[in-house]
Amino acid sequence: MAETRNMTYDSIMKELMEGKYRPIYYLMGDEPYYIDKISDYIAEHALQPEERDFNQTVLFGSDANASQIADAARRYPMMAERQVVIVKEAQNIKNTDALEKYAKQPLASTVLVICHKNGKIDGRKREYVKAIQQAGIIFESNKIKERELPAFIEGYLKRKGVGIDPKSTQLIADAIGSDLSRLTSELDKVLIALPENDRRITPQVVEDQIGVSKDFNGFELRDAIVNRNIFKANQIINYFDKNPKAGSIYSFLPLLFNYFQNLMLAYYCPQKQSQEAVAQWLDLRSPWAAKDYMTGMRNYTALKTMQIISKLREIDAKSKGLDNPNTPPGELMKELIFYILH
Repeated sequence: MAETRNMTYDSIMKELMEGKYRPIYYLMGDEPYYIDKISDYIAEHALQPEERDFNQTVLFGSDANASQIADAARRYPMMAERQVVIVKEAQNIKNTDALEKYAKQPLASTVLVICHKNGKIDGRKREYVKAIQQAGIIFESNKIKERELPAFIEGYLKRKGVGIDPKSTQLIADAIGSDLSRLTSELDKVLIALPENDRRITPQVVEDQIGVSKDFNGFELRDAIVNRNIFKANQIINYFDKNPKAGSIYSFLPLLFNYFQNLMLAYYCPQKQSQEAVAQWLDLRSPWAAKDYMTGMRNYTALKTMQIISKLREIDAKSKGLDNPNTPPGELMKELIFYILH
């Protein structure tokens, strides 16, 4: 039996695309995107279209109990190699005893897909976990980290045969965030709009298709602050103040906090004069990504960086109403940018 404990999304999908199906897939975690992608692929490819009417069953944990699910899984396929049973909202199943019993002796001709979103299998049920691992796969779908978004976007587009520059990648990541379902939906819309003879996403394409200004956005604000460009930073802040949908203090505060937090760490790098060493120290994807931190160490002292981090925390608290009875977000933005740049 192949090892199933550490299978990634890519390794599971590779196996499925090769036509290999396990008796049980327990898909769990806080990121629904990967759970949906795996279960949808099985639903669309494990059976021929004409086989699905009699051999594909979709149940919901809020409506069906464990005994009903186990009974469905024990049925034999009709005029097909296998049957598929997909259980959605499995987190709502109260008592899993019948499923635990089934997992110990699953039917080889059944592909049982259990979708447990926003949580995971009870770790105390060791026999259940062990039985599933012996028969099939337990996959935990974790939320993607903000710093991993650019790599996700680039990888998604590369598989579609589309290129993208770093600025456009960051614009999309900042504008949409880590909701992968929404992110891939927006990327798909952009792909449809690309001409056949130019399969590359540029800042202009992002502005036209997603509605993010290529000149006034969080990425450009961060760049202006890194380079201590006072005029440009104030231009962007004033634009945000007049166009709240384009950017707000709530969207760029995490971006700036992440930058200055990493800048503070860069000062502790034993070889902080080396761009390659700083990139490795900060666990960045490439030496090129450390360029902004090299610039930041020239423009901001370690002491000023510490003070900025403290100010970011103060403004964050005020933006949430703490010790701030009436200062509007626009004024807080201006106060923060003035403090950082002077």
